[in-house]
Amino acid sequence: MNHKVSDFVIRIKNAVLARRKKFSVPSSNLIKIIAETLVKAGFLDSVKENNVDDKKVLEITLKYYKRIPSLTDVKIISKPSLRIYVAAKSLPEVYRRGKYTLILSTSNGVMTGKEAYKKKIGGELLFKIW
Repeated sequence: MNHKVSDFVIRIKNAVLARRKKFSVPSSNLIKIIAETLVKAGFLDSVKENNVDDKKVLEITLKYYKRIPSLTDVKIISKPSLRIYVAAKSLPEVYRRGKYTLILSTSNGVMTGKEAYKKKIGGELLFKIW
């Protein structure tokens, strides 16, 4: 597992495709913050931290509405080989290309694209989710 964010995003996507209600991920501070941001954005239902075999694990519950998942797909933008950064001024241009939510890592923490635009902060585009 070279890139924890990519691994987390792909696990979310696989859990949705398999129609799971819950799945677990190895815990880290960044993954926990991203998961809490996705709960605020309405894509995940809850995030809980548990110990399994003396290792910290995040148990994530997916959000469904009438048996339809609240998210349909995820696309990773920044990778270890190529990091993509966006200035605050260019965030609306990125939004016009499609209806999705951007997740950014900024100097003020991990947040959605709308929050970053309101605070006028740019950062690294981690992934987009819709």
